Amino acid sequence: MKKKYIFLVIAVLLSIGVYFLLFYKDKSLKYIPENADVVVLIDVKKATRQYISSFLMHPSKLIEDSKKDKNKISISGSGLKIPDLLQVFHLNNTKISEWYTVLEIKDKAKFLEFLKNRQFVNDGKDRFKNDQLFIKIDGEKCIVGTSNLNFKNIGKPFSQKFRDQILKSDSFMNDGLGSISFISEVRTQNFSINVKDDEIEIKNETNSINFESLISDLNNETQFLNVELDPENIKKISSVFKENSSDSLSVNCLKMRAALSEVNDTIISYGYDDDFNEIEKVSYQKIVQPDYEILLQSSNPNKTLEYFKRKKWMNEQDQFTAIPFQPNLISHNKDQISIRSPRKSVKLSDYKKQNYIFIKNDPLLYSSFKMLNNQFFKDIEYLFYGNKAQNYTVKIKFKKKKYPLILR
Repeated sequence: MKKKYIFLVIAVLLSIGVYFLLFYKDKSLKYIPENADVVVLIDVKKATRQYISSFLMHPSKLIEDSKKDKNKISISGSGLKIPDLLQVFHLNNTKISEWYTVLEIKDKAKFLEFLKNRQFVNDGKDRFKNDQLFIKIDGEKCIVGTSNLNFKNIGKPFSQKFRDQILKSDSFMNDGLGSISFISEVRTQNFSINVKDDEIEIKNETNSINFESLISDLNNETQFLNVELDPENIKKISSVFKENSSDSLSVNCLKMRAALSEVNDTIISYGYDDDFNEIEKVSYQKIVQPDYEILLQSSNPNKTLEYFKRKKWMNEQDQFTAIPFQPNLISHNKDQISIRSPRKSVKLSDYKKQNYIFIKNDPLLYSSFKMLNNQFFKDIEYLFYGNKAQNYTVKIKFKKKKYPLILR
């Protein structure tokens, strides 16, 4: 009988240990500043459980990991306290590319060694940087950001209160692996983040809309870009990029299609022969050119064009300069404006009467945009944004590989 009690006690202790290690989490949010307008939370405990589950389904990953550089210090050995909830935030009135998080340091010597191991350069005054991240050490904490421009502008925390309640993760997230929340004086909009085998899906928690049929149709198209948006979505998306697209734009619908093609570009240069006669030299190089058309349905095209001119989105040649593809041709009639590439334009399909942005991966994008020329973007199959009524979905689909996304 005593052995049974011993095994029972061991089982209970193991269960308690597993609970505290993998399930129990501190839900308090200590470092979200009062001037944050977007908050991203990642449930580290849930991500760990999902990682372990995927690991058990793919034991060969252990062999591959054992062959990796053993001199590289892992996050677990970095001297940082790994939070139960990773809190990432964006500050009001800053660039969309600027994101920050605050982490606690439990061993500064280990942390400094970790930064050196990961090739961070000491920029002086406890500031460090590499090509992608900036770090500022502030006592027992460190601020990590994609920029160092606003370290000093990170406001005080919410003092543990948010709308007369203790600030906890329950205010922002439910059952997802994470959440993204847009904070305003009027309300907070929460969206869940879920990581599946080959995709990341972000949607509002009450969303029951299935966009799979639309995604399948768009994915069968040859173009890398397909867009259709109503006025409300145009305003919301432009506001993300800090552009206030007011009612003076007078656009009822935006539709866009774009494809990429590689063409020969003629290069003419001049030299001299042995008798010093000028000779013309012709050579060719491959360049990538977009073929596209943007169609704006407008109740008042002249008013819309005047808006473009006030915003300086048109040059003296009446070319649309708010996009990186020039030259282009602008034409309009009684209810629409067309902006298209001069070489040839893609044919716009019929209106689907839905709101969506669909970007399909195209290898030609890497030569056009150097920032996309890395393995993360190369692994993406497509990016989709869809909206219907109050339902919003963003899906990032990755190419199928040997291991699920969380193990890569």
